[in-house]
Amino acid sequence: MDKKNLFSVIYKDSNILVVNKGSGLSVTQDRWDPEIPRLDTLLENEYGKVFTVHRIDKDTSGVVVYALNPDTHRFLSGEFEERRVEKTYIALVYGSPEWQEKKIEIKLKPDGDSLHRTVADKKHGKYALTKCRVLASSRDFSWIEAKPVTGRTHQIRIHLKEEGFPIVCDSLYGNREGIYLSKLKKNWRGDIFEERPLLSRLGLHALKISLKDPETGEKKTFTAPIPKDLEALRKQLEKVRGLDPVLP
Repeated sequence: MDKKNLFSVIYKDSNILVVNKGSGLSVTQDRWDPEIPRLDTLLENEYGKVFTVHRIDKDTSGVVVYALNPDTHRFLSGEFEERRVEKTYIALVYGSPEWQEKKIEIKLKPDGDSLHRTVADKKHGKYALTKCRVLASSRDFSWIEAKPVTGRTHQIRIHLKEEGFPIVCDSLYGNREGIYLSKLKKNWRGDIFEERPLLSRLGLHALKISLKDPETGEKKTFTAPIPKDLEALRKQLEKVRGLDPVLP
């Protein structure tokens, strides 16, 4: 990515701006830390006013769509609200599901504990649905395709955790420890004091988004290429675990 690995532009016309966001960058102002870097501000410095129509987590990389005028903002906000926008994520998780495909329906309550995390709550939570499919699996890791039908905060992360398959390097909902080659490969001979992790951030990437063109009504799909850190880890897992996901 350009801009110091913060973002790259996938598509732009007079109505929408589609961006591949790097991990660690907030889509808009963070209510808990208003001073952290924001993607919308960076974009407005180059392209003028942008309107936020959806979000992905700060630590998640991948595709984000902004509207460039009020009419498009209203249209796309309605599309998201009516769940007519299809979102596809890929996640690297710990463990190996016994299922190949699964609909995870667990009610979620945002800001449900002292750490402001989303929690599963059958009584007070809001309905949440994520459609999941195993792309590749070994004993200790799996690649999962996740399609959130609803848009609850941290939905994919908490749904997978509740199923027993937390996303790797999830500092909020799982094990924040990085993934090291020395722990994947037998007879690794490097220097443990000099080794850097293959991945040290949340293993979740917003791969694709499909939505209607606000002018023509034509369905358009935009794809955010897998970032270098996840791709490097994918190659290593293919070598040492046989994990080679066929991406959707």
